[in-house]
Amino acid sequence: MTFFSIKPLPESREGLPLLVQAEDGIDLLASQQELRELIDQHLERCGGVLLRGFAVGEAERFRAFAAAFGDPLLNYEFGSTPRSNVTAGVYTSTEYPPHQHIPLHNEQAYTREWPMRIWFYCMQAAQSGGETPIADSRVVYRQVGETIRRRFSERGLMYVRNYGNGLDVAWEQVFNSSDRAVVEAYCRAHQIECEWKEDGELRTSQLCQAVARHPRTGDWVWFNQAHLFHVSNLPVEVRESLLEIVDEEDLPRNVYYGDGSPIEESLLDDIRGVLAEATVSFPWCSGDVLMLDNMLTAHARTPFSGPRKVIVAMAQGHGLDLL
Repeated sequence: MTFFSIKPLPESREGLPLLVQAEDGIDLLASQQELRELIDQHLERCGGVLLRGFAVGEAERFRAFAAAFGDPLLNYEFGSTPRSNVTAGVYTSTEYPPHQHIPLHNEQAYTREWPMRIWFYCMQAAQSGGETPIADSRVVYRQVGETIRRRFSERGLMYVRNYGNGLDVAWEQVFNSSDRAVVEAYCRAHQIECEWKEDGELRTSQLCQAVARHPRTGDWVWFNQAHLFHVSNLPVEVRESLLEIVDEEDLPRNVYYGDGSPIEESLLDDIRGVLAEATVSFPWCSGDVLMLDNMLTAHARTPFSGPRKVIVAMAQGHGLDLL
């Protein structure tokens, strides 16, 4: 017997996200078979499903629910933001200060391998703010326009990262090892150029996609983090302060066209405008679980006040061979 209903979320746009509302706080795990069938039917059409009103409980139960979809949960490898491990395959959401906004992005679109599925569990909603806005990456692909789309897709992107030095995540955390040989082996296997600098810190660069095609639906999606990695994403005063400390090549992160030439800031501003237009935002309720197809749907985080606890699981690794 079904104890939940499917209805549009007031803030949704063209069915994103699909809201599944439980009756009387029924147990999430007890409903997982029906929910899995429903999500498998709808996820790749709408891009995201919000489960609301279910009794979820502790992080381990959330882990069990995500794992029940049949794919091993992924470790957070080659990450770009600080996270903490909560339980096997479950991590905190990005641990940036509450006042910071995290722009829309598809998880790990700055590399050549990424999770196809991602779950968010809001264990505690913030007192104010702290939403996880989302956007349809198919819509973004169409709306950026043919000129930008062709330029980015034909030229590709090169992400450059400098780790540590108190400016960004340490390479030991990113690669889950303090052994240089392990780091070098990972980079070779994933077609990442790496360089040990004179101060002992690490610089990497990697050629990546700007757009991608969903392996099952065939949809083309805007799939990169150029607008986020580019130095223009920083507030002007922060950018100027950083460039007083380090040369451009030593910025914690930056992105260029695949041949190393600079990306026009005006184009990135246009892309940010498209993302803003495509944004769907709704307030979290404590106990919400949001499941996204990571290629079809981007996500973000708004500033917040008060305690907030959102944890994340990822699965179904997928990669694109570009070279």
